[in-house]
Amino acid sequence: MKLSGAEIFVECLKEQGVDTVFGFPGGAVLYIYDALYKARNEIKHILTSHEQGASHAADGYARATGKVGVCIATSGPGATNLVTGIATAYMDSVPMVAFTGQVTTALLGKDSFQEVDITGITMPITKHNYIVKDVTKLADVIREAFIVAKEGRPGPVLVDICKDVTAAYTEFEHKPLKKPQDIPMGVSESEIDEAADAINNAKRPIILAGGGVSIAGASSEVAAMAEKSGIPVTTTLMGLGAFPGNHELFTGLVGMHGTKTSNMAVSDSDLFIAIGARFSDRVISNVRNFAPNAKIMHIDIDPAEIGKNLVVHYPLVGNIKKILKHLNAKIDKRENEEWNAKIREWKETYPLKYPQDNVLRPHYIVERIYELTRGDALITTEVGQNQIWAAQYYKYTMPRQFISSGGLGTMGFGLGACLGAQLGRPDKKVINVAGDGSFRMNCTELATAVEYKLPVIVALLNNHVLGMVRQWQELFYDGRYSATTIDRGTDFVALAEAFGATGINVKKPEEVDAAILKALASKDKPVLINFEIDKDDKVFPIVPPGAPINELILE
Repeated sequence: MKLSGAEIFVECLKEQGVDTVFGFPGGAVLYIYDALYKARNEIKHILTSHEQGASHAADGYARATGKVGVCIATSGPGATNLVTGIATAYMDSVPMVAFTGQVTTALLGKDSFQEVDITGITMPITKHNYIVKDVTKLADVIREAFIVAKEGRPGPVLVDICKDVTAAYTEFEHKPLKKPQDIPMGVSESEIDEAADAINNAKRPIILAGGGVSIAGASSEVAAMAEKSGIPVTTTLMGLGAFPGNHELFTGLVGMHGTKTSNMAVSDSDLFIAIGARFSDRVISNVRNFAPNAKIMHIDIDPAEIGKNLVVHYPLVGNIKKILKHLNAKIDKRENEEWNAKIREWKETYPLKYPQDNVLRPHYIVERIYELTRGDALITTEVGQNQIWAAQYYKYTMPRQFISSGGLGTMGFGLGACLGAQLGRPDKKVINVAGDGSFRMNCTELATAVEYKLPVIVALLNNHVLGMVRQWQELFYDGRYSATTIDRGTDFVALAEAFGATGINVKKPEEVDAAILKALASKDKPVLINFEIDKDDKVFPIVPPGAPINELILE
């Protein structure tokens, strides 16, 4: 059958099982939007307030569901407004396909109105990108884009489509959905044997679970390894939920804002087993002093990560889930009691703590959110102190429960991601833990939540400053608070209500539970709770820049 490029676009989305897309229209994508209008009963289009919101929503949808997130923008500024969201997804290995409109092929390279080389701009932050100038190639490009986004280590792909391509007609034939190539185990039996021997002979092993564990669906295999060999488990920020946060073997986060237990355990370990993690500077800090007594075992799908930041003694590259299954069959069952007794002692001596007084504390707020949601909500975050408090004081027990910008640290990420996660998981309550600095950046997406009757909650930890930057200024820049006070008199409750959401003010600890319960009861309307907290509340522990991770500032 003969279809236009825009109709082919829609048919290819349907082939891929896409039921939700996020976007913002413009001249270069008008034919696409016309086709989407005709397919509105099959594909739901979410009109965000800004293209960046669309990219973060597609990202949050992908993280919450494991499916490919899809966003659409027009050419020029529409396309460039996606860039931050694409980079965010790239750094955290999130499968996403971003479609952008482009000027007609005859106008390419002539500095035409709203023309920009978006494939050139996004080349370093995509797994692959395409510009489509021929309608006969459009279907195959779209199909390939979804495969590339999903297979191996996931990531974003951009498809730039010239406007005349979406108007042109060609023959189209549906094709069966092509699944990503199965990832082999990738390691030899002798490598598995060597790794198993290392684990069986280790006296002080520790597992680091990264975001790759959740992506690979390997959480149960990590738990099986830990429980069989009595190995304590720490996680990266992206790894939260990959191992149950309420498990007796869990030690908390590691690295710059890790628990003292995790950082001491890593520093004292003799075998460090990293699974689906990339050894970022926020984890290892001082390279020379990271796990100085340990052999390093690194299990990852991406060979480029092996040895990139640390010397690895046992590299296992391939399918994490398959590798762990084979490895678990060969490791010994043991209690590892002496090592775990030491871990328990550290846990009791150095628990996460905050002042117990009659002041409204962010730590307490997050704890109450955990208790009142019974640990079952999906939590998105902005970036800064709010992100770390949410990471430290909510116990994540399942993969894809904690949704945050880790690698890029994108302020303004959380609200868009919250909307995407809610649309992807309507069975869950989704809560965005936010700081006022980040929230201001993309707060207009509240209008999107209102329009689509999304009962998301924004827990706004409002300290009237750029909290994390101010904390660094106090600790490491002699208290010179340069450009970090943002006490602009904004009434966030009135702002929420202006958008059509519900706004609640909370200033005292005794008001917290009632506000959260009211928000949780909302069925078809977003709720913003403005928690007025003190500007001097800080995130602890913290490792000073360049220091070994066992040299923490605790309070």
